[in-house]
Amino acid sequence: MVDYYQQPPSYHQPGYDYTQQEEEWDREGLLDPAWEKQQKKTFTAWCNSHLRKAGTSIDTIEEDFRNGLKLMLLLEVISGEPLPKPDRGKMRFHKIANVNKALEYIESKGVKLVSIGAEEIVDGNVKMTLGLIWTIILRFAIQDINVEELSARDGLLLWCQRKTAPYNNVNVQNFHNSWKDGLAFCALIHRHRPDLLDYSQLHKGDPIHNLNLAFDIAEKHLDIPRMLDAEDVARHPDEKSTMTYVSCFYHAFRNMREPPPPVIRQPPPQRVVVAPPPERDWRKDVRI
Repeated sequence: MVDYYQQPPSYHQPGYDYTQQEEEWDREGLLDPAWEKQQKKTFTAWCNSHLRKAGTSIDTIEEDFRNGLKLMLLLEVISGEPLPKPDRGKMRFHKIANVNKALEYIESKGVKLVSIGAEEIVDGNVKMTLGLIWTIILRFAIQDINVEELSARDGLLLWCQRKTAPYNNVNVQNFHNSWKDGLAFCALIHRHRPDLLDYSQLHKGDPIHNLNLAFDIAEKHLDIPRMLDAEDVARHPDEKSTMTYVSCFYHAFRNMREPPPPVIRQPPPQRVVVAPPPERDWRKDVRI
């Protein structure tokens, strides 16, 4: 397949035991329409952030991977390795053959695929397609994260906790509710690029503003595409979508020289004026 597409440099290094990672995909969790909507938006944007390096993109995630061609290309781009030559025919069996080549490549990296078959991808099954893309994201964007012997999700969570520790009103404990007010995203940006926003001016009670601010800055200045909707995150954030987006911050910042720990300006304490006690009439205390 390297003869058909531009081959980019490799920037992900394997080295993790992925034999059980597919268990992380909760098949039933994808049945929620709100989560499905968020994952379609996030996963599509994530795929396009890599496919654009090869001069292409997708519009509808469950449709544009059906013939297997862009799926194989995506794997080539994110791995930097050539896949077998694709079948160019338009018949169903050609499409199945291409998707199977992609699945075989994923399994060759130690990923155990469960309940995901080529036929379901070719048929445009949205839930199976989302499950497959989540598997790819885990393997190539998250599983290689290592922070003090913690890897994958736990390593990414620890990284977020350490980077945001100096900031008021930020307590990252997970990849859903901890991000609803937008302050954790803003803290990550300010920790590495304090020139891009003034954290002291942000308020926990204005989540839509905080989220849109972080998403806009990330897109304009950090080359991180907008993968989430502020309203969705503020109301009911999807863990897989949030984790995918946050992993982009990790990869953008991991090799950046970190500035000194921030000093967050605090509002001056209110001055308390204590009134003097009333003056006593000393004559009342005199005994005659």
